[in-house]
Amino acid sequence: MTRNTMERTAHELDHRIVGDDMQCVEITLDPGETVVAESGTLMMMDEGIAMQTIFGDGRGQQQGFLDKMLSAGKRVLTGESLFMTTYTNQSQVRRTAWFAAAYPGKIMPLDLRDYGQRLICQKDSFLCAAKGVSIGIAFQKKLGAGLFGGEGFIMQKLEGDGQVYIHAGGTTVQRDLAPGETLKVDTGCLVAMTQTVEYDIQFVGGIKNTLFGGEGLFFATLRGPGHVWIQSLPFSRLADNIIAAAPRAGGKGREEGSVLGGLGRLLDGDN
Repeated sequence: MTRNTMERTAHELDHRIVGDDMQCVEITLDPGETVVAESGTLMMMDEGIAMQTIFGDGRGQQQGFLDKMLSAGKRVLTGESLFMTTYTNQSQVRRTAWFAAAYPGKIMPLDLRDYGQRLICQKDSFLCAAKGVSIGIAFQKKLGAGLFGGEGFIMQKLEGDGQVYIHAGGTTVQRDLAPGETLKVDTGCLVAMTQTVEYDIQFVGGIKNTLFGGEGLFFATLRGPGHVWIQSLPFSRLADNIIAAAPRAGGKGREEGSVLGGLGRLLDGDN
């Protein structure tokens, strides 16, 4: 990773990561500085910070209403809200704003200057960024990725020379891929990658693997060179497990009808 030594155009943020498995990030804003965040990620903020809901990605260089609508429309394609929120320190002293994700994991502060001023990430991993960073979309060019990529079909593209903060569920594993080196990843476990990594979708193969493997029908194949971030607990997997374990109508869990389930309900006093 080679950092560009040219003067930064995006706002320069100071931060502090707090917590272990349920992390939050404290962003310290100098007077006049702004952080751009996804809707619903704010935890708290000091007096003197002005919150504004905006179209698009908050770069500050957008020209006119049409450009703003185009930027907002791209966000809709990723499944995100039409709007983003900016937090600007309008006081004369330093102020803080705190942001957090909705599920357990790690928050990673990344300087885009270290990664060629562009990162590709999962649509639900972006948390917040310095004003001046462009938050767009990155369509996968290959047909296989488009039809079967699942969570990896449409990804977000972060561009600029500012600081970004992305969230990964569970434990985060990083890999440096050599030229031509290939890594197979569950589509939901891919958090982010540098722009040099080639991305495609590969069929798992085999009838038993397809029907009974429980790992989905497709892998994401990542080919180097480049750097990738992998998460152990995608939000979709967490949500599926919660839904599967939740009581059904009538208060019965998924173990309904089993001997173990009956004993459990008896011990709990349900019978």
